[in-house]
Amino acid sequence: MAAYEDREAFIPYRRPDLIDLCIEEGRLSGADVRKFRDFCSLLSAYYHFKFHAYLERLKDNYEPFNPDADIKSRVEPTLSQLVEMETKVVDDFKSILERANYVPLSPASLQRAFEEKSLIHLKTKVELKDFDQMVCYCRGDIYKLIQVKKFFKKVDKTINSFQRVALLIKFKDESYFVKQKVKLESLNFTPGKMYIYFYKNIPKFDMELLFPNLKISMTWKDRLMLVIPAIGAAIPVILKVIPKLLVIIGAILFFTAGPSLLEKIQVSEEQVRDIMPVLVATLSLLVSLGGFAFKQYSSYKSKHIKFRKNITDTLFFKNLANNASVFQVLIDAAEEEECKEIILAYYHLLTSDTPLTPEQLDNRIEDWMDEKLGMKIDFDINGPIGNLQQIRGKIVKGSQDRANTPEFSLLTKDERGYCQVLSLDDAKTVIDYIWDNIFLYT
Repeated sequence: MAAYEDREAFIPYRRPDLIDLCIEEGRLSGADVRKFRDFCSLLSAYYHFKFHAYLERLKDNYEPFNPDADIKSRVEPTLSQLVEMETKVVDDFKSILERANYVPLSPASLQRAFEEKSLIHLKTKVELKDFDQMVCYCRGDIYKLIQVKKFFKKVDKTINSFQRVALLIKFKDESYFVKQKVKLESLNFTPGKMYIYFYKNIPKFDMELLFPNLKISMTWKDRLMLVIPAIGAAIPVILKVIPKLLVIIGAILFFTAGPSLLEKIQVSEEQVRDIMPVLVATLSLLVSLGGFAFKQYSSYKSKHIKFRKNITDTLFFKNLANNASVFQVLIDAAEEEECKEIILAYYHLLTSDTPLTPEQLDNRIEDWMDEKLGMKIDFDINGPIGNLQQIRGKIVKGSQDRANTPEFSLLTKDERGYCQVLSLDDAKTVIDYIWDNIFLYT
């Protein structure tokens, strides 16, 4: 089984499309076509029920950490129970994402993504120490061509994006933020709660926009652009207002120390006594210096507002689900991926003219996807083989004694490691047996 660094295990086609593609290949007889469709329907229904248990467990354990909760608990969980529930949420969340063929992003990888320059150059910081838990997974690592403004024209720029991003973060409790001397009412989140986000089409250099504790400030370039031109422009302004400054100083000295000190700064008592020139000089100074400072600061604020708009657009237009609603979306994705993988593995073993090892089956499915759909994937054969082996049931025929009938797996391996699957009739019977025995109340 070859491993590809530039491929993903995700199959970007719907399950019904893959079933149709298998049938259209013509390797199944007319009678087997209906049986194959029935097998796929039974398998999908079984996995839908199976994944429902994951969903219920996730919802139950997530409830104390849900910032959107609108129901009350009859009995509040203890501290040890909260720790256990938190661990279960994180573990199940990771498991579902991996079964949906998502790839984890480590804190180090996220930090590198934070360091990527955004299209809007501002200094950003996400304090990872604020979190007790952080889980980030992505799917669909692609490159997109966009147009950006450079000087007075638009130029093409290639950016690296994730088609899907799932993020779970749990903030530390209130005591941590109090120690950090942070005003709790100023926070955009609730300490101690767990936030779960699901986004689409997120550029790597915009990953920090997904975090509610994002802080924005001036870059060194912004600061230099504010200070250096200000100094340069202030010099002629100061030279221009020096005479007026002398009038202002003279007014202050006249009303505090008396007229005797006016001679030293060469300001006449008549100039000082006339209050209007003093007011005009003061106003002129404030307008000259304040106007320039306001212009420079407005330029920075304009950039800040543009960046904030980018955040708003990302959170609004690229958001697919939040908090508890994310579970349903990811459960559906995991269910779909596992069913597609099992169907492809079963079909190719069923229609193969020769026995196949797991490695040969893996290569065959990857080549088949490339040939039929022009899609290069890194098929993970271990998952579907393990699932086919775990689906076990009895094949009872006629008056056969059910109690003494052995169970069969949909897939077995011989002593040489070659895989074998049950026929369509037997495979359907096994899944039907499992369905009949899911609930045994008597």
